[in-house]
Amino acid sequence: MSIEQLAETALAMVAPGKGVIAIDESTATIGKRFAAVGIENSEENRRAYRELLLTAPKLSAHISGAILYDETLRQSTKDGVPFAKYLADNGILPGIKVDRGTVPLAGFPGELVTEGLDGLRGRLEEYYRLGARFAKWRAVINIGEDIPTGTCIEANSHALARYAALCQEQGLVPMVEPEVLMDGEHDIETCYEVTEAVLRSLFGALYEQNVLLEGTILKASMVVSGKGCEEQADVQEVAESTLMCLKSTVPAILPGIVFLSGGQDDEHATAHLDAMNRLGPNPWPLSFSYGRAMQQAALALWAKDTTANFAKAQQTVLARARDNGQAALGQWKGPG
Repeated sequence: MSIEQLAETALAMVAPGKGVIAIDESTATIGKRFAAVGIENSEENRRAYRELLLTAPKLSAHISGAILYDETLRQSTKDGVPFAKYLADNGILPGIKVDRGTVPLAGFPGELVTEGLDGLRGRLEEYYRLGARFAKWRAVINIGEDIPTGTCIEANSHALARYAALCQEQGLVPMVEPEVLMDGEHDIETCYEVTEAVLRSLFGALYEQNVLLEGTILKASMVVSGKGCEEQADVQEVAESTLMCLKSTVPAILPGIVFLSGGQDDEHATAHLDAMNRLGPNPWPLSFSYGRAMQQAALALWAKDTTANFAKAQQTVLARARDNGQAALGQWKGPG
């Protein structure tokens, strides 16, 4: 794939008023979500639930792409249409999570590094054949006493950059996700400092690995107070701090930034995105790539009656997509 095609795909992912739905939970993670609402974690239930999300009527009005798990990319609708084909036919770009999850960073207690580079070239080649047009890799940065260390930040930035270079070699747009976790008692100033250091390291590593920024999307965490912090920053402070941090670290040539919800509730995730866009114009489109913040209400509804509530749950997904699409334009009217 040419530079122009990569750039075109990346721009399509952050088209005005559209964002990316993340339904790339591993089998174990979706199992926990299912267990919480009393659904058996079977392959058919996982397939049916993903079909509910991906085939919601008019979803493409607000959703530009969907990040899938390996199992989902290989599955089909109940009518036998592969999910990747269904998405492409309906104007939504199929994406794929390609990292293998986090493991403890040896020698650095409390810190993690993401694995999955071994054999990645071959997997990306197969994913492209299966219809994927972008990929995602998540790094996890914890904030705590004396962490994160520079070593942890550098190790994760290097892995993200190697992954990104391999993606572009195979014609896939890399979504790079360095998530600074909300867990902890830290204040918003600490989150700002850590996020700034992580993003500086990441873009340095991407440059060193010859990654084309025009064909790359950043999936960023917002600058927020830790969950355990007594003084929680308000919506405006989160928006202003996040924007200032991004403007000081992210090159303007990047096609766009999508935010993860990172454990925020649905309303806050939308309100923060809306506030940032109201502060624009910004150097890049700011949109969303939410998982739980898009799905939670729909899953709870579907679990009560998987047949009778299928269409109602789809309408819930569409409503969340619409709210976040409006927030990506700075036009959200608030909860209602």
